Amino acid sequence: MSFMAKVALLFVVFVDLISQGLVFPIVNVLIMDPTTNFLAFDTPDSIRHVNYGLVIGLFFLAWFVGVIYLSKASDSIGRKFALQICLAGALIGYTITIISLYVGSLWLLILGRMITGFSAGNQAVAQAAMVDASENEIDRDRNMGYIILGVSFGLVGGPIIGAALSGQQFIGHYASFTLPFYATVVLVLIAMGLVAFFYHDVREDREPFRFHAKDLYSGLVRVKDFPLVMRILPVFICFMIANQTFFVFVVNYLTSAFGYGEVGGSFAMLVVGVALAISSGLLVKPAQSLFGRKRLVCTMLTIMALSVFTFALVPTAILSMFPLFLYFFCFGVTYPTILGFFSGSVGEADQGWVMGISTSILCLTAGVMALIGGGLMSIDIQLPFFIAAASVLFAFLLILTTWNQPALKKVIGVTTK
Repeated sequence: MSFMAKVALLFVVFVDLISQGLVFPIVNVLIMDPTTNFLAFDTPDSIRHVNYGLVIGLFFLAWFVGVIYLSKASDSIGRKFALQICLAGALIGYTITIISLYVGSLWLLILGRMITGFSAGNQAVAQAAMVDASENEIDRDRNMGYIILGVSFGLVGGPIIGAALSGQQFIGHYASFTLPFYATVVLVLIAMGLVAFFYHDVREDREPFRFHAKDLYSGLVRVKDFPLVMRILPVFICFMIANQTFFVFVVNYLTSAFGYGEVGGSFAMLVVGVALAISSGLLVKPAQSLFGRKRLVCTMLTIMALSVFTFALVPTAILSMFPLFLYFFCFGVTYPTILGFFSGSVGEADQGWVMGISTSILCLTAGVMALIGGGLMSIDIQLPFFIAAASVLFAFLLILTTWNQPALKKVIGVTTK
């Protein structure tokens, strides 16, 4: 795969993740701040928390549906065509989102976010494309790290774009909540151009694509045919429950606890992005070589549990940035390592499927926890973070008790140097 082809794939992931780093702080302010008048001024905070969870949760559930069908389609129609479909959907979704802000419609906002979510299956397609081009295990893990680097750049770029274009302290009266979305539309168009000109499919074998409603669950049911994936999956689910719960409600919590606006929320997303960029971009392979992959994951999970618990208890906003950074610093190393476990557990023909499963779990846990977490936040704003800490610890315990099978040790215990 050429350098520019990798750039195209990373830019696609970058644009995809801008959707979260940029959108979360803006949506949070629109819904939680009564002065925006997006919701009725007298809407109680408890209802605002539920509505925030609804917008974010349905985005991720639509992503769950999209990633199943689009990752399957990419095995049939090719990665390139699947990526182009995703980007076209993102363009439509952002356009509807812009319209929703002009007319002040919560339901149009939800529709726009759901369409954008459905088209966000490009992350799984990009992961599969990177695996297609990998020459060996070392190259595969490195390429997975590149994908997370694209994710982290998106999480860094999104807050910067969102804060700079929506905060009047930066560009004065030109600032608006819609301007960041216009900028994102331009970036989507650039991504479409990069994919069209520079990316070419590496995998040549194709299978006919057939739409089946049962695909929503058949991919997950198929896991039973892969014993090693079955062993890894419960740990990954707990890991993702923790991560997605923490990530979805970071900005919402900071607003409720410390009065953060869109600029403060964007700063928190920037901290997340920087932590991911440093760890996933520079430390995946050195950390694996130093600790060994299983020990590395166990160590990172322990630190993550302590970090999310500390985040919920610190008394000031600025202090909360330290455990926030540490948590996602550890996540940036752990996530590509576990993706490597998944990839090493199946053959070459099933790489698209297993990457789709990993991403669909990410989306499903985020969607479910966003919907549940909105209600939890209305009860106690710290409650989702305590659940996240417990989930990380449970993942750690599962590794200790279920990852002792010899065949699995071969997949997770290899230390590459």
